[in-house]
Amino acid sequence: MDTGPLNCSSKMKYRSSFQGRLFRSKNSQENLDRFIPNRSAMDFGYAHYMLTEGNKKGREKENDAVMSPSREAYQKQLAEAFNMNRTRILAFKNKPPTPVELIPKCILSSPPPSNFSKSRRCVPQSSERTLDAPDILDDFYLNLLDWGRGNVLSIALGNSVYLWNANDSSTAELVTLEEEDGPVTSVAWAPDGRHLAIGLNNFHVQLWDSHSSRMVRTLRGGHQARVGSLSWNNHILTTGGMDGRIVNNDVRVRSHIVDSYRGHQQEVCGLKWSPSGQQLASGGNDNVVHIWDRATVSSNSANRWLHRFEEHRAAVKALAWCPFQANLLASGGGVGDHCIKFWNTHTGVCLNSVNTSSQVCALLWNKNERELLSSHGFTENQLTLWKYPSMFRMGELKGHTSRVLYMTQSPDGCTVASAAGDETLRFWNVFGTPQPSKPAPKANIEPFAHVSRIR
Repeated sequence: MDTGPLNCSSKMKYRSSFQGRLFRSKNSQENLDRFIPNRSAMDFGYAHYMLTEGNKKGREKENDAVMSPSREAYQKQLAEAFNMNRTRILAFKNKPPTPVELIPKCILSSPPPSNFSKSRRCVPQSSERTLDAPDILDDFYLNLLDWGRGNVLSIALGNSVYLWNANDSSTAELVTLEEEDGPVTSVAWAPDGRHLAIGLNNFHVQLWDSHSSRMVRTLRGGHQARVGSLSWNNHILTTGGMDGRIVNNDVRVRSHIVDSYRGHQQEVCGLKWSPSGQQLASGGNDNVVHIWDRATVSSNSANRWLHRFEEHRAAVKALAWCPFQANLLASGGGVGDHCIKFWNTHTGVCLNSVNTSSQVCALLWNKNERELLSSHGFTENQLTLWKYPSMFRMGELKGHTSRVLYMTQSPDGCTVASAAGDETLRFWNVFGTPQPSKPAPKANIEPFAHVSRIR
């Protein structure tokens, strides 16, 4: 295309062709809204076309060519009319300032100190140790495993109770009962880590000194059926029986029955005192969870529970108080329920319910992290680690071939022992490596100071 000035004939020829196309489109239905009011507007469109498109090819070929005076004056006049030489709006006049380094690169490039780096914990795929547990009862309603403060694990096998010392891996037999008294239906260590409570099928509870392997007392008269659940609160031993009764026993005095709780219609298979010792959670074969407040319990109000939860659809044995939130309780239902539920025991509100697709046999909180471990029955017989509160499945621990009915935790909170109907006792390092801690102070209460004289 020629880059020189256009003559009049060429202008008129372009206008005629342009106007012809415009009029034809106006007569069509698709451009009825198009309207150019006067000739000056068409002159502007023509001028804009010539400035932008008309000479595009010519400028590409001749970047160094000098414009003619008439065309240069025309473009100058047009630019002044529309202020085309004005600086662009929102254009940067200066370079942006150099960003300030909040953290020097030398620090970012160097590895962080070891004190601040947290090693990633892996969920174990197998147990660290497996021991035989012959004759262990495959009974969902019993509690036959407990790990005491002295780092000694107790396990009931039929009519016998054995002690496994985690410090030197030694095993000792504490007691073997007569046939008419057994089998053993529950075990629980006292807070001092020395004395062990043993619930029996003959309705009685025995207290044993593990250091001397000597029975120091028998608690009678509290129940009329087997004692399948035990829980300590300082010098108070709370017992739950197949008769539905819950009894508080003060082991320091001769008349040991001091309180009782009545609310369950069937066997009490789960008992747990809160860490503060102010609330007691109980679960039963009647699918009910009760919360009892110790401050309000008296002989006249023994049946007045603080809360009664009836949302589970099967027996509730698994109970666990949260170590980092005092009013949070986790409960697990049996084979007809499959759910883990979380309760606010101050308000009585169910905070969450998670379907595990399996019978929930036991629950344990991680003392160092916001995690929950559950043991299950049919059909996988696994242990499941959950992240709280999202309840994301962090991993599953498999190895048992029968439902994992019993589960307990080491004093440092890191190792978990589980026992199942497959007659094995397995140890899992599921909660990580223990952190160094200060020596624990001695217990202020010595509940067995005068028990040796009582029979």
